[in-house]
Amino acid sequence: MQDAVVIIPTFNEIENIEAIIETVFSQEKAFHVLVVDDNSPDGTADKVRELQSKYSDSLFLEVRKEKSGLGTAYIHGFKWCLQRAYEYVFEMDADFSHNPKDLVRLYNACHQKGAALSIGSRYVKGINVVNWPLSRIILSYGASIYVRLITGMRINDSTAGFICYHRSVLESINFDDIKFIGYAFQIEMKFKAYLKHFKIVEVPVIFTDRTKGQSKLSTGIISEAIFGVVSMKFKSIFNK
Repeated sequence: MQDAVVIIPTFNEIENIEAIIETVFSQEKAFHVLVVDDNSPDGTADKVRELQSKYSDSLFLEVRKEKSGLGTAYIHGFKWCLQRAYEYVFEMDADFSHNPKDLVRLYNACHQKGAALSIGSRYVKGINVVNWPLSRIILSYGASIYVRLITGMRINDSTAGFICYHRSVLESINFDDIKFIGYAFQIEMKFKAYLKHFKIVEVPVIFTDRTKGQSKLSTGIISEAIFGVVSMKFKSIFNK
């Protein structure tokens, strides 16, 4: 049984899905891939099914009924992975903003260096973002500073979505208690690991904005992160 699986959530990623899957499978370490598709009308899931004939033992697909948010897609994937024997579970976008070549570096941070959670960090060594407008860089970088101030976590890129979890972290979290679905979901997962004193490390990566397809970022997701962090910290004080 392969020890590592990469969860790729999708909604209308027909332009990227085949290339990202092929690139993950071309890495020097073998990974399994689980695509969690939110019933994309553009045929993303059909393309994955087509590729399963080539990768029958390593490519898996879960199709949900509707678009229900990034956080719930990952939780669906986490539950699927924990029912199997994977030791390391990854989060990665379908649009190549996360470089599949960095999967091995995140894996090694956990498998070889003992981290329970490794983060592909845009901000641990300066600002490593390509093709983002200045306004979005300021928003993202500012959000990470804000989260550090509110939560006390010593994480430079708290909204990062390129992550390797050791299964012990996921097993320790009650997914029914996860409240957020967008940026705040990424923060909340890290915060829960931080409160449980798991070893968290940041691995510097270069983040490149998508060149195909459309971003799923919205003002609602941003406001969820801003206000959700305060609520999350407040509840942690009272162990709620």
